[in-house]
Amino acid sequence: MAHDVDPTNLPYADGDFLHFEDLLSAQERVRLKEVREFLDAEVRPIARDAWNAAEFPHHLIPKLAELDIVSPVRRLGYSPLLAGFIHAEFTRADTSIATFMGVHDGLFTGSIELLASEEQKQAWLPDIYAMKKIGAFGLTEPLGGSDVAGGTRTTAERQGDSWVLNGEKRWIGNATFSDWVVIYARDVADDKVKAFLVDTSRPGYSATKIENKISLRTVQNADITLANVVVPDEFHLAHGNSFRDTNKVLRSTRIGVAWQAVGQQMAAFDVARKHVVERHQFGQPLAANQMVQDQLATMLGNAMASMGLLVRVAQLEANDQATEEHAALAKTFASARMRETVAMGRSLLGGNGIVVDFEMAKIFADAEAIYTYEGTQEINKLITGRSVTGISAFV
Repeated sequence: MAHDVDPTNLPYADGDFLHFEDLLSAQERVRLKEVREFLDAEVRPIARDAWNAAEFPHHLIPKLAELDIVSPVRRLGYSPLLAGFIHAEFTRADTSIATFMGVHDGLFTGSIELLASEEQKQAWLPDIYAMKKIGAFGLTEPLGGSDVAGGTRTTAERQGDSWVLNGEKRWIGNATFSDWVVIYARDVADDKVKAFLVDTSRPGYSATKIENKISLRTVQNADITLANVVVPDEFHLAHGNSFRDTNKVLRSTRIGVAWQAVGQQMAAFDVARKHVVERHQFGQPLAANQMVQDQLATMLGNAMASMGLLVRVAQLEANDQATEEHAALAKTFASARMRETVAMGRSLLGGNGIVVDFEMAKIFADAEAIYTYEGTQEINKLITGRSVTGISAFV
């Protein structure tokens, strides 16, 4: 059989098999193209070296600021669908930089936008939007992950016009170099979880980088220690007074992580497709083998099914109808399909699939972080199960 078709010039080579991007407005498609061009020029060329070195490329921050994409929906007026596509495209280029943006833009900025007073937002958001102040999100603790809602050990004690924070946080992205961090702490007076904007230069605050990760190596995750950190009352987020308030932030960011699972699948598809077309075995491209095409089709199907689910959730978001349960289902489904997809991609590259030089090893490893954060598979399934049975299976 002749293989004379140009594999670089096929209608579905970009992976958007069902033309989901056509649902964007013409203006938003232009904006997405600008983001892709930025990622191709500035992120992809440095992603592998930064990952291998486990170092954050700080020179990117002014360039990201110039791209001007922080808070695309609330500030810039774009659709949740475009915001999702942008997050997926960042992940498609490099999961670590996508996670950096997810922390600064989604978790941190989202906390300020949703939980701060109007006066607080006017004072803080301009520098946050311009990325003159980089933020982090301090919720998870060394002994508290999925159960942190009812088991927050970090405490906040009101003393006059200030609060005194004590405790530890773990896995806090950006925290080794962030200017600010939103800390969620349990008020010892009423046992409610409250939110505080903490300047990382305050006495008693320290952040230590977590070493030896196999996933998201570029992201600077940290252990935070708060030892009698004094925070003026004006830095208590006015509307962050219970874990129910915290969930307002987590709902939207969980959807963002589901979009990351889409982007991770597209990254795996990109690398695998290119490899099987260009690599020859037994006198023909790997792509000429039926089992190879079977795996590629499965990878693409997984990605399109995940994207279709997220497109619908984005439509619900646009109508202010997206719920915690929608976010949970999206995250659990897309991340499960992602795990299967990146495993197939790694297999298709054979031995090269375990070497970062060929990208797939990084994609494969980074998928494990997406699978875990913003709610584990099991917790998200329990949230979904509760919504369709009316019965809680949480302990």
